[in-house]
Amino acid sequence: MADRWLVFGLGNPGDQYAKTRHNIGQMVIDYMAANSKFSTHKSRTQIADIRVAGQGVTLAKSQLYMNESGAPCKALADFYKVGPENLIVIHDELDIPFNTIRVKLGGGDNGHNGLKDITTHFSGPDYYRVRMGIGRPVGPGDPADFVLKPFTSTEKKDVEDLVARGAQVVETLIEKGLEAAQQDFNNK
Repeated sequence: MADRWLVFGLGNPGDQYAKTRHNIGQMVIDYMAANSKFSTHKSRTQIADIRVAGQGVTLAKSQLYMNESGAPCKALADFYKVGPENLIVIHDELDIPFNTIRVKLGGGDNGHNGLKDITTHFSGPDYYRVRMGIGRPVGPGDPADFVLKPFTSTEKKDVEDLVARGAQVVETLIEKGLEAAQQDFNNK
């Protein structure tokens, strides 16, 4: 078992983005840090330290925009001496139905600029991803606009539960490993 994990929630800074689909990763970080205080780190992140299954976990949110997530994530990983095998990135996923979660290790970025930048800075894609399903826009519409919009009133009823389950996925992944997390969450 590792001594420390880094859990990085993707999103954009600022109140105008706080409740948008693109910020679901940061919503999970906020949920997990509910009993902790955030501090500002020199890596241009906000961090909070918690423990999961006896292990130290640094929860982090970038203070830069989504497509610039790699540098702060890598700087924080270097600071704590956390390799990609102990990095969990939580992000929105268009190609998964709303209110669905999938967890995996590695893979492509599927056009997600936050993942693309992290993969570049870590020189590879071999880190854990908690993929929070936000669905695709109904009808014609630019997915780039869709991800920056708030959840609909119907969706808002399920967002709190989705965020709580995202936190459970992270905890299961840290405590029991990838296979257990996939078995518990990928088929629900």
